[in-house]
Amino acid sequence: MTADPRAFQDARVALDPAQVIAEARQQTGFSDFGGESFREGLGVLVDSLEREARLNAAGRQAAQHHLLRLLESRLRIEDWHRRHPEIAAQRVAGPLIVIGLPRTGTTALARLLARDPDTRALRTWESSSPTPPPEAATQHSDPRIAATQAGIDAMRAQNPGYQAMYDADADDPSECQDLLGMEFRAQHFCGSYWVPGFGRWQKDCDMRPGYAYHRRTLQLLQWRCGPERWLLKTPTHMLSLDALNETYPDARFIMTHRDPAKVLASVCSLMGFIISGTTESLDRAGLAALNFETWAEALERTLAFRRRVGEARFADLHFHEQLADPVGSVERAYARLGLPFSSSARKRMQAWVREHRRGQHGEHRYRLSDWGLDAGAVRERFAFYIKHFDVRVEADP
Repeated sequence: MTADPRAFQDARVALDPAQVIAEARQQTGFSDFGGESFREGLGVLVDSLEREARLNAAGRQAAQHHLLRLLESRLRIEDWHRRHPEIAAQRVAGPLIVIGLPRTGTTALARLLARDPDTRALRTWESSSPTPPPEAATQHSDPRIAATQAGIDAMRAQNPGYQAMYDADADDPSECQDLLGMEFRAQHFCGSYWVPGFGRWQKDCDMRPGYAYHRRTLQLLQWRCGPERWLLKTPTHMLSLDALNETYPDARFIMTHRDPAKVLASVCSLMGFIISGTTESLDRAGLAALNFETWAEALERTLAFRRRVGEARFADLHFHEQLADPVGSVERAYARLGLPFSSSARKRMQAWVREHRRGQHGEHRYRLSDWGLDAGAVRERFAFYIKHFDVRVEADP
């Protein structure tokens, strides 16, 4: 989540699809969104924001800016594609995708995997501001990096303790949420605002348009700054693996695992922290129930997908393995997926591990009981997952 100077300054854009679309066109000077399928999700989201989110003043302004930023990005992406039709010929081949329950080490794992010189991560700064597309010569000095980092630093200063919950900088790997968000088919909105109606719609909507735009954006981003192999990550991909697979049939996956009782306590704590800044009143019981069912269903869908496509494209990595031997666990995952693990990758990953220790920015403390959940009941609901992957049960959170 990245702050932007306009987020609390521009209150002109109402939470109305027609008005926010008109404002995006006025701000950019462009009119072509490259299709109309985004309007369905935008309409559902705005309806949920107005009916359910109980937005406070800051939340309303943040939502206004969020919608506008995504629409402006889409208009600018389409302008680049219009002026450079050769971008559409870019092949996005064999991405490596990190999935798994949230709060299972996916962020740290992605930061570690990004040290591999043969991997091209989707970075936070280019995800939030994809145009102009990055260039190889200036990708590490692009002024958007400093601007994005300033926003992250401001958020950390305003919210002590946030870095202990989520630690990633501007040039670190980002989740793919903005790419799906430009089609308004991302669960990420549920992590910023209380929009359960949108979340339920998104779980069962047609995600093919979302992944089509995901790919269209990656084509642009790699056009002048090509990867050897994309590194992507988003836990919510587990809800829509069939659509993802249709778009990226040669994708390979690293799936992380952890005791779901720990996961739910941590994810509710993080989401509650963020949503409480945008709403007049936080529905703690509703938030817990939503996560309880969403992540159980995500795992059920993932197991069904793996049964259909087979196990050859999957490597599993347990949270305790990451902690005990981060580089070795990655090397074993690479071997499982048939990926080369170079000496350069090993050295860079080892250097990153030496510089980044767990808890260096404080400890994220959370209790499952704060959300009205019981560890035994959680593990009973997720028993199918714990048994299938032999997940280690931890001390009750």
